[in-house]
Amino acid sequence: MPYDANVIHTATQALQENARRHRAEFDRRRQEIYRRVPRLQVIDRQLSQTVRQAAQAALNQGVDPGPALARARAQNLSLQQERRELLRKNGYAEDALRYQPLCPLCDDRGWRGSEMCRCLRALCAQEQVRQLSSMLELGDQSFDTFNLDYYSPVYDPAIGSSPRECMEFALEICFTFANRFGRKSRQNLFLTGAPGLGKTFLSASIARVVSEKGYSVVYDSAVNVFQRFEAQRFNRDERAEADVQRYCTCDLMILDDLGSEMLSPLVHASLYQLVNSRLVTGRQTVISSNLSLSDVAKRYTPQVASRLEGDYDAVHFYGEDIRKQKKHGNSLPL
Repeated sequence: MPYDANVIHTATQALQENARRHRAEFDRRRQEIYRRVPRLQVIDRQLSQTVRQAAQAALNQGVDPGPALARARAQNLSLQQERRELLRKNGYAEDALRYQPLCPLCDDRGWRGSEMCRCLRALCAQEQVRQLSSMLELGDQSFDTFNLDYYSPVYDPAIGSSPRECMEFALEICFTFANRFGRKSRQNLFLTGAPGLGKTFLSASIARVVSEKGYSVVYDSAVNVFQRFEAQRFNRDERAEADVQRYCTCDLMILDDLGSEMLSPLVHASLYQLVNSRLVTGRQTVISSNLSLSDVAKRYTPQVASRLEGDYDAVHFYGEDIRKQKKHGNSLPL
């Protein structure tokens, strides 16, 4: 799950801050216990010194440290027993003076060897949702809040059903895609339809669900994506190279508004690289566009059209522009 470096950095800072506050709270509670039961502080000081001092004394005298260490360990066991009894007698848990990290798997380091710990992955997922929310203005956008009332229930002979029936089907496909993500699925979606019909809303809903499941998600417009490809190719821009790498390797790439960019040979090559590399590596992609697949075949190269037609499920959006309906305060009747 190749998270963006900024996501990992911010999540790591949050992890460290959480651990710092947790440690500070433990220190505060410990000092409170010491004030109530001063003998406990004396015991803890003795526990931290006895074994070390016994070993050092034996070494300084040039004798076998074994007997001294055995006596120190016996003294330690006696002190530990006294500490447990004092804690219990004063209403504390027996381990109240033993520091326990928030995450016992990694001791709040965030990594277990070279593998990211689940505690840091969870914070990365939260940070990713936060960044996506900032970019997409997620707000309450989710599958549960997708309002089908904006789509007419009246049969349309041009599409062979009503817009609402079509959108119920589109909603189900997107919902299933998001909730089954990661279950060995290689499904890709091509969301197609006129502007203002909910493509961005459902894309954002997919992004939210997949991000919250702990997968890396990149959402960007076609204009921005191809600009980063251009900067990477011609300007040797390291940040652009990192962006292009993320586009090609994240668990889910959502390419918004394909067709809004100015065409050029570089755009053709970049789109092919993005689509093909993700297909080859089995990474899933969602593309939204005002273009139909037949329009894509005319606008882009045959190689791109072939891959979209063969490896993407087209999801058609029908109806009247929701933005215009909201502007005029209209909602279609049930």
